[in-house]
Formats: sequence, structure tokens, C-alpha cells
Amino acid sequence: MESIGFSLAQLAEERRQVQKKFTAFQRLAGYCVAAACFSTPLHAEPDAMQRSAPIWQDSRINTLVVTALGKYEGKTIAVGERGLILVSDEQGKAWRQVKSPVAVTLTGVSFSDANTVWVVGHGGIVLRSADGGETWSKQLDGEKLAALALEAASSPDADPSALAEAQRLVADGPDKPLLHVNFFDKDEGLLIGAYGLIFSTEDGGANWKPLISHLGNRIGAHLYGVLKTGKDIWIAGEQGSLFLSEDAGRSYRAVDTPYQGSFFGVAAAGSSVLVFGMRGNAYYSEDRGASWHKSSIPSNNSLTAGYARKNGAVVLVDDGGNVFESSDGGKNFYRAPLNKLPPLTSVIEAADGEFVFGSARGIINSGEQAKLSSEVRK
Repeated sequence: MESIGFSLAQLAEERRQVQKKFTAFQRLAGYCVAAACFSTPLHAEPDAMQRSAPIWQDSRINTLVVTALGKYEGKTIAVGERGLILVSDEQGKAWRQVKSPVAVTLTGVSFSDANTVWVVGHGGIVLRSADGGETWSKQLDGEKLAALALEAASSPDADPSALAEAQRLVADGPDKPLLHVNFFDKDEGLLIGAYGLIFSTEDGGANWKPLISHLGNRIGAHLYGVLKTGKDIWIAGEQGSLFLSEDAGRSYRAVDTPYQGSFFGVAAAGSSVLVFGMRGNAYYSEDRGASWHKSSIPSNNSLTAGYARKNGAVVLVDDGGNVFESSDGGKNFYRAPLNKLPPLTSVIEAADGEFVFGSARGIINSGEQAKLSSEVRK
């Protein structure tokens, strides 16, 4: 098994490849998974963090990129480019836009309970809703996150290297996107993003603690996905980066993986853990990361998002508009018998078993033709 190598030249090449891979998608929205890290820095558009998102006509919404989906019982929320926030009370079959206090690209959404919803995005933006997504307020941005990191790094018992990193964050300003948010319950959650950004909360977002120097992310890899299973917390990132906490987030260690390309997500696949990312690469582990095996997937497009079904199956989507499902712990994936879809960024399963996809052209509802089943064929 190859270990994660520390090579600045290799890291630079990896980021060039990610940039090249998503150039077309980036032209559509300025964002597609890893491409978010290479979008024009927000210094070039500082007022986007201060002005509200435009309100579009319904016909225009499906021309916008939806980057992430989240749900709690019957309510579903979608976020995307230029501050887009959509809410559905009908299992994702009908949507309405709500006001957003920022016009930056939003990249992640997570419910912490039925009423409390969190959204993250470019410029280190963190938004919160206390009424199930109807109204939103700005909680944090890149400048406030940098200040939190500097405060923590200035304590006498802090890691000396953390101070230099925090000072760089302050000097850079709000130019680094947050890429994912995951609340495990009403109190505990994580924010992760570009260049190793990671912050945790244990009090429902009242306070955030920087974990940048605690993760063991020696190369400052971009962080893309989070999974919590029991007390284990997995964090996936670029250049084969994978980190594991076995004590509910108090400490982390790097996990060796057999692939050195970017992992855009991590998901449960029955009793296995599955990491997936560039060029159709996915690997599953049945022993909590001690060994990894390559999944069989009939595609070499980059896998952008995953979703664990209640029946133990796992669904993956890619930037070629394909949908795959595995019912054997991530060993074999089969292409769902769907018509060609736009590049896909996210997927969730509604209560009725149908699926909702975020894409380069808005929301796509699976409907009867797109409903996934264990009978899908290659």
C-alpha cells in the first residue's frame, strides 16, 4: 500500500490537474467540487459577501449550478452559485427561492435539527437559519475564522507552527472557500475547506474551534468530505488525503490510502467505508482503514458526491451525469438506467424512494424513470 507522500511538486501538479479537469464546469458556475478552490479570489468581488443574492424567476433557476443538497424529514434545501438557496416542502418535487444575505457561491448545507440549518461557501461564509431555512443570517466569514485561528494559536500551549499559519490566514483575507459542513447532532459539527481549513463546534455553533494544526494535514490539502460512524470521524481531501478520529473528534491521524488523486467524498457503504474522487476512483475498507480495495465502477469521470441509502446501498454521482449504485459494500457499482444527465454535484434520497440531484443545470428530480433500484444494470 502506498503512503501519502509529501511532495510540493506533486501537490502542485495535482492541483493543476484538478483545475484542468473542471475548467468547463467552472465556466458555468465558478464552482464544481475542487474547482471552488481555484475560482477568482473574493478580493476581486468584495461586495458579494455584503450584498444579498439576486431573486430569479423560476425559469432562470434551472440555469444555475446547484452545488449541495441537505434534508431533514420532509424538508429539503439546495444551495448553489451566487448565493442561491432553494427550499422544498414536497420531497424535492417543488422548490421556492428564499432570500440569502450573500451573493457568493454556496457549497455545503447541513441540518443540525428540524429547525436549525447551516450553509457554507466562498469567502469562509457561514450562514445559519433557525426556522428551517426560511430566513438566514451570516454567522462567520473568512476574516472572523482567521481571527479565531490567530486567537487560538496565540495561547502559550499552542503549536508554534499554528501561529505562522494563523498569521497567513489573517494576511490573506477571506479568499479561501469553505467546501463542506456537517452537523452530527444539534451540538457537534465541522466546517472544512480549502488549504486545510477545519473548525469544530460542540455547542451548536455558538463557538468554533480551529483544528488546522490538530489534523496532521502536513501539506495543507483541501478538505472535501466528512463522515461520522459511531465515534469515528473520517475527513477526505486532495492528493489521497484521509484523516480519522477514533475518539469523536478529540484527535486525528492520517490514514494511508492507495490513491494519490483527490478524494471528493467519503460515505458509508453498508459496514464498509468508501472514499471516492477523481477519474472514477473509489476504494472501500472493511477494517476501518487498515486495508483498501478498489471499487469496480464503469466510468472514469470524477465522482462528485455520494449518498448512503437506508437499506445499506450507496449511490455515487459523477461529473459526466452518471448515477451508480452498489449493494455489496462498495465492491461493485452499476450504472442506473437513466437518460443522460448534466454534470452532477450532489444527491439525496427522498422519503418516497425517489432521488433529487444537484447539477450544473439546477435541480433534477428522479421521477419514475430515474428511480434507482437494486436491479440496475451495467
